[in-house]
Amino acid sequence: MKYAVLLPVAAGVTADPEWIAEYVRHAEDCGYESVGAVEHAVVASGYSSVYPYDGSGRMELADDLDIPDPLDLLAFLAGRTGRIGLATGVLVLPNHHPVVLAKRLATVDALSGGRLRLVVGMGWMREEIEACGADFDSRGRRGDEQLQVLRKLWAETGPEGASHDGEFFRFEGAMSYPKPVQKGGVPIHVGGHTKAAARRAGRYGDGLQPLGVAGDELRGLVALMREEAERNGRDPDALELTLGHSLSAVTPEKAERLAGLGAGRLVLRGNVTTDLDEAKDELSACAQRLGLS
Repeated sequence: MKYAVLLPVAAGVTADPEWIAEYVRHAEDCGYESVGAVEHAVVASGYSSVYPYDGSGRMELADDLDIPDPLDLLAFLAGRTGRIGLATGVLVLPNHHPVVLAKRLATVDALSGGRLRLVVGMGWMREEIEACGADFDSRGRRGDEQLQVLRKLWAETGPEGASHDGEFFRFEGAMSYPKPVQKGGVPIHVGGHTKAAARRAGRYGDGLQPLGVAGDELRGLVALMREEAERNGRDPDALELTLGHSLSAVTPEKAERLAGLGAGRLVLRGNVTTDLDEAKDELSACAQRLGLS
């Protein structure tokens, strides 16, 4: 089992360079596999969209909370660390033009020595996505094409460059360098709670990171991902499953039960605190409990 840590955005500390750098260095020293950075390009004041992961329909983050750009944050952390993996969790794909995004992702992967993992979602806040210039209702089709564009730009090394003629994006002779360090490009995992997310992971992804689902619903999404992979000539056994838990409550026994569902990684969320020593102690205690080095 791999253990990742979700960066503590709710505490309002992820834009504090010394606080977050020390926190991630400590996570690296404790033996965690990676850290994950969330994204909201903007949060609409008084949004009417329904947050699907809380019964209130509202996310736990304040509208005016510091939420740094995840790729800029991960690039900064790459320069302050040496081994720990760097992940989005999740990046709102409709907010981004895939040609520009391919370059940004490849750059962070190259400069970090191949430590980047991309976790994407289609987004739930209509106001945010429309502010970024995308149509909310067609974001799923657009997202599928975006993933194809990323793969194409990373893979093409011929002298004529990459070309694409799709519903949303068109280009010819595109030479996108640097390429990601990792063979096959930056790993792409799909986050979400829907059947569409599971199918997208099976068709285009390297894994699934379901949010807000458990039990039979979770098993159904995993099965759907695997079926879609087979239908598209891909190896379902090569796809990873990432689930969530909390730093304070996870135990080896709970991790073993989740591994029985197929999970190969747990993303752990800490308690909300601005006290750096308290946050580091939580990392240390969890690492000791899990037997990390």
